[in-house]
Amino acid sequence: MVDTSLGTPAQLRDPDYMPPMAKAVPLGIQHVLAMFVSNVTPAIIVCGAAGIGFGSDQGALGFPDMTYMIQMSMLFAGIATLFQTIGAGPVGARLPIVQGTSFAFVPIMIPAVAGLGTGGLAGLMTGVFLGGIFHFMLGFIVGKIRYALPPLVTGLIVLMIGLALVKVGIQYAAGGVPAMEAGMRAIAEAKAAGTPVDWSTIKFGSFSQWLPALVVIVVTLAIKFFMRGFMAVAAVLVGIIAGYLVALMMGQVSFASVGRAGFFALPNPFKWGFHIDIAIIVGMCFMAVVSAIETVGDVSGITKGGAGREATDKEISGATFADGAGTAVAGIFGGLPNTSFSQNVGLIAMTGVMSRHVVTIGAIFLIVCGLIPKVGAAINTVPINVLGGGVVVMFGMVCAAGVNMLSEVKWNRRNMVIFATALSVSLGLQLVPEALQHMGRTAQILLTSGLLPAAAIAITLNLVLPEELND
Repeated sequence: MVDTSLGTPAQLRDPDYMPPMAKAVPLGIQHVLAMFVSNVTPAIIVCGAAGIGFGSDQGALGFPDMTYMIQMSMLFAGIATLFQTIGAGPVGARLPIVQGTSFAFVPIMIPAVAGLGTGGLAGLMTGVFLGGIFHFMLGFIVGKIRYALPPLVTGLIVLMIGLALVKVGIQYAAGGVPAMEAGMRAIAEAKAAGTPVDWSTIKFGSFSQWLPALVVIVVTLAIKFFMRGFMAVAAVLVGIIAGYLVALMMGQVSFASVGRAGFFALPNPFKWGFHIDIAIIVGMCFMAVVSAIETVGDVSGITKGGAGREATDKEISGATFADGAGTAVAGIFGGLPNTSFSQNVGLIAMTGVMSRHVVTIGAIFLIVCGLIPKVGAAINTVPINVLGGGVVVMFGMVCAAGVNMLSEVKWNRRNMVIFATALSVSLGLQLVPEALQHMGRTAQILLTSGLLPAAAIAITLNLVLPEELND
């Protein structure tokens, strides 16, 4: 229900209206809490894939690289949000759009950095930077390419993003990849020696790992089903807090890294170097197109839900420019690709407050957090199994969002053929990456994520097949 004490109905629909500061600040913090977990999780996943996250040798040092990337996720989510709310020239929709680190790029980033340590981050960040520039340029043509990405294509891509990530969620909830690999080695050694497996020494998949993750899932679902308003929007965050408390009581939380972290730090340009990796650049540019279309939908959702009108072409192109600019700047300083956050669109519809200045307050809060390493270190204290419980739900919701988009499709024979072909090829390559082991690294990175094959097949068939196929 809309709080009329914030202003008149006309004022609440006005993006330029500023509510009383005493109420604007809590509303701005609400936006941050609604997106906080989703914003920092991609950095944790990428660092884990690179071998510098939980369970790695960097643990003794307090995970400095992961802490830095988490900082940059917060800092540049705030800066990119300011690009949207305040704007500069053609950049920015000047609407209450919250930007954050995008999950859509994660399936491309994981194989790109897998096992490479910090050595893989130079190519990744260069790809983010150049992909951001490409994304920016899409602002000039985004209205013209929307026809090539109907719900059949975008829904399939979003579904594939979720399917590519659910495996990561289960791995995290059961104890993390390092624990899984350690367990597999212990089992193999026991079998080779002909001795029984000592399951008490294998942490991965144990009840002690699953319990906090299950608490996160149960609490999140309970809040989603039985609560309304902001609590329902921030259900995953509340669930992770509950799981964190359980893990703390079980002795799974360490605060050592918080003590090592500083109180203030500025970002470093190209902290890990500059390296051209064609596979990463191509992947980033392709996913930028998908992200741009997602942003168009979010802008339309904000103007419809908050102001009761359609988004203007200027707002759509400005939002796309801001998406690209935020991503490019983030890549320079070690951040990951940014995009508009859909959950905050729902929060605007719920509160009825269309003010971009409210979101600006939230952006400033994110920037402050991003400049304080202790905040990133505190996030690092969340055990990987607790985070896993949260991402199991989040990645499932990504899949559900894709299915929801696909519900708009007219399921005639033509569209069934397109969907079936794209899904079987892309999901198959994702499940059996060894099928491409004779191809070069570039092709493997681009194809085994499943996203590029799905999109290429769906877009091509959608453009070339006639609207009606003969039976």
